[in-house]
Amino acid sequence: MKEKVLVATEKPFAREALAQMKEIVEGAGFEFILLEKYQSHDELLQTAKEANALIVRSDKVDKALFEAADDLKIVVRAGAGYDNIDLDAATEKKVVAMNTPGQNSNAVAELVLGMMVYTIRNHFNGTAGTELRGKKMGIHAYGHVGRIVGMISKGFGMKVYSFDPFIDKIFIENDGVKYEAEVSELYSKCQYISLHLPLTDKTRESVNFDLLSKMPKGAMIVNTARKEIINERDLLRMFEERPDFKYVSDVAPDCAEEIETKYPGRFFFTPKKMGAQTAEANINAGVAAATQIVNFFKNDDHKFQLNTVS
Repeated sequence: MKEKVLVATEKPFAREALAQMKEIVEGAGFEFILLEKYQSHDELLQTAKEANALIVRSDKVDKALFEAADDLKIVVRAGAGYDNIDLDAATEKKVVAMNTPGQNSNAVAELVLGMMVYTIRNHFNGTAGTELRGKKMGIHAYGHVGRIVGMISKGFGMKVYSFDPFIDKIFIENDGVKYEAEVSELYSKCQYISLHLPLTDKTRESVNFDLLSKMPKGAMIVNTARKEIINERDLLRMFEERPDFKYVSDVAPDCAEEIETKYPGRFFFTPKKMGAQTAEANINAGVAAATQIVNFFKNDDHKFQLNTVS
């Protein structure tokens, strides 16, 4: 049977990425189907009905989709974050869910430092700002992105620290990064903190006033993870009580309007999530997703599987 691979993206892949993905899929003898810039979730559901495999970006893959797509065997999120996929529904329908970790990492890491420089130089408005050299960078979660943030930060002459209870201390310190056993110590020492936590029940709103208030003078939080990681009530409290505090994010918090009104010059939010918005990351993630689907069907390869399917 010729497997049908649907690439369904409200926000399209780059043309070069699609060309390579199509070549990989059709080269394996599968059918390549493309749905771009769809206007409704129902349109996605209708197109997915005959698909055996699905590639998405930030598109919502919910219970309704799994119910509609009876022949679906695998869905791959082209990117690292996968909170747009209902994993419980996937498991219930015996659909394998995967992501493509590491493919967007460099793009996100470069964005972190770019936003930091833009903000500490006062948005390039002609006034005197500050420099990163000699400052302390704290990396909260030392995964693919966090590690590259550390490398780039050292290139700026920063002293780099990290907290991640799931990564071996030796691995972190072999990169020339100071390992912190307690998250509170990371926040107490570092003027700059870059967040790279996945969104889970445990991490939701885990970056709170207790942690933020420990940061040294001139504190800045850089969030390229998920907005829900931050406790927004506590974020507003920090803005109010710490005039030195700045918040930078590639996704605006729900309280963005209040921050913009009350605290001009102390924040930067990209217009939409920009972490993976480079030509290179776009191609890398798309090609990885297509390759993983081919390897799944051809070789029963389950690497990067996110759920358990019996």
